[in-house]
Amino acid sequence: MEKDLRFAGTVDHLAVKTDDLAKDVAEYERLGFSVESLYEDWAMMRDARGFGIALLPPNSKHPQHIGLKVETLEELQTAATKENRPLREHRDKSVSFYTKGVGGNVVELVYYPPDFEKES
Repeated sequence: MEKDLRFAGTVDHLAVKTDDLAKDVAEYERLGFSVESLYEDWAMMRDARGFGIALLPPNSKHPQHIGLKVETLEELQTAATKENRPLREHRDKSVSFYTKGVGGNVVELVYYPPDFEKES
């Protein structure tokens, strides 16, 4: 069964659309989330346990998706090879790729390096 597994990871974040980034960032802060990263086209909010909500305004290049976190870059590379997808390093230094998940929903498999820095 293990060799048939496409990829594995733990749920790290959900990426959802927003029409008003600043307003929604403030609302998530009111709910107890903290800003991890904030750009004009994307924001990552985290709750006290580390679960993330990525906010995607209309000008964002990111699709709505479910983000799964892997523990090592090697795991990510192996999964990307199986999925025939290129890896991409992001502004925040995380590395990931997007692929199709269950029911055609987009899944992002992401790796955060040890020197990952939150930006805002």
